[in-house]
Amino acid sequence: MQKQANPQIMKGTYCLIIHGKRSSKVRIGALGEICFKEGYYVYIGSAMNSLKPRIKRHLSTSKKIHWHIDYLLKNENLAIEEIIFNIGEEKIECKIANNISCNGEKMLNFGSSDCTCSSHLIYFRSFKDCLKNVKEAYKNLDINYYDLKYFREL
Repeated sequence: MQKQANPQIMKGTYCLIIHGKRSSKVRIGALGEICFKEGYYVYIGSAMNSLKPRIKRHLSTSKKIHWHIDYLLKNENLAIEEIIFNIGEEKIECKIANNISCNGEKMLNFGSSDCTCSSHLIYFRSFKDCLKNVKEAYKNLDINYYDLKYFREL
């Protein structure tokens, strides 16, 4: 597939696959202190006018804390291991989250304050299960997806 002419204004939905290296308690803004188990988490978000800068922001270690995910990624025990994303005009963030959450453990109210979903952060014990469920969610919606390696080539 050809790369888009201006990657700065691409739109799309992304799934951050985050490794919890060990169990941790993390204060997540108004949600308060939450216990995160060792394992893998998928955070589902969208960027409907700036996909590349949004993903770069999530990968950055120096940023203002704005979203629930910012609090989580600030913790030294949690780090992004992979990113799966699509490029497209349709906002499918909730469809992806609901599809993935069927097989994982929802972290209630995380990242979903602007929609009716119960969560946009889903827990899996293993990387393999986590990645498999993310890819299956895109396949179930018949949407092409890309990974972190592709993102770094943009």
